[in-house]
Amino acid sequence: MDNIAGTKSSLTWAVQISVVLLVVLWLIPTVGLLVSSFRDRDQISASGWWLSPFAVEQNFQASIPAEEARKDGEFFVIEGNIFAGGEGEVIRFGGARSAPTAYAPGETADLRRDRTLVVQANGDFVYKNPQEIKRDPNIYYSSSTPPEFSLGNYRTILFSNGMDVAFINTFTVTIPATIIPILIAAFAAYALAWMDFKGRGFLIAMVVGLLVVPLQLALVPLLQLHNKVGIGQSFLGIWLAHTGFGLPLAIYLLRNYMVGLPRDIIESAKVDGATDFQVFTKIVLPLSFPALASFAIFQFLWVWNDLLVAKVFLPSNSESWVMTVKIADDLLGSRGGDWGILAGAAFISIAVPLAVFFTMQRYLVRGLLAGSVK
Repeated sequence: MDNIAGTKSSLTWAVQISVVLLVVLWLIPTVGLLVSSFRDRDQISASGWWLSPFAVEQNFQASIPAEEARKDGEFFVIEGNIFAGGEGEVIRFGGARSAPTAYAPGETADLRRDRTLVVQANGDFVYKNPQEIKRDPNIYYSSSTPPEFSLGNYRTILFSNGMDVAFINTFTVTIPATIIPILIAAFAAYALAWMDFKGRGFLIAMVVGLLVVPLQLALVPLLQLHNKVGIGQSFLGIWLAHTGFGLPLAIYLLRNYMVGLPRDIIESAKVDGATDFQVFTKIVLPLSFPALASFAIFQFLWVWNDLLVAKVFLPSNSESWVMTVKIADDLLGSRGGDWGILAGAAFISIAVPLAVFFTMQRYLVRGLLAGSVK
């Protein structure tokens, strides 16, 4: 009974569940990235992002000044509180880096060379040494810290790490590399869809064949050609490279959409004396906006997130880096363990593609399905 008109398919629930699972699988790491971008490095290392609203237990090191030591019988004694403000709670403590939480508050830690250490839960400590204390002793302890969120990671990225320049460079590369192939492909798609000329079928077959050619095969020959022409490793060179790599999909997508447009409208316009250019600009182009927007989404996301083509066709100096190169070559190298900085940079890099996708996503399905049914 699934094929009767007006009845729902038995696969409806399976499709809905699959969509929900895909959304959840995408949403979880995205939310985790956003939350981590507001946390500091120590709290990220201590707990996962899903525990960020709760207090975090972290290990600390306190150095006590040796000049505060006083002689008390056979021992030199230092007393005080490890918390600068006098407020805090010690969960565990230790006297060596190798065992920072070996003792509970109030216990006596027997250290090497007859030294002892006692730390109370409120931070009060008593350190004893039978010999004169010449170097500042260290106390290791764990304490619970409240959740902390700030814009420090974003300030570091945007104002002191050069990410602002990379952000502008990414726009400089992405916008022309999205507009140029759309302009060229729109004319080519109209010619292949509505103009009769010799070799049209061969050209369509060539476009389909180019869809399966991996771009890695063309990187080195194309760079050599750019160097001979004089546009190697420049913004113009990367614009043309992205244009060439994106044209097959653009022509294929737009041609399929334009073929499905009503023939009567186009023939009526030609009977009224309209030229092919007028038909294209006045009728076909406005009606093809869903397909144009669909390809624009694909091309924008591809160019914005590209790393390989940017490393090949852009200069190696940091002033020309896009965001993907900046994150891969600079932040991962110099701040490989600073997860807050990396999370903030990654979220900045995906914020613009997300905005573009959600703004134009209503055209995506219409453009992709164009030409599949009559």
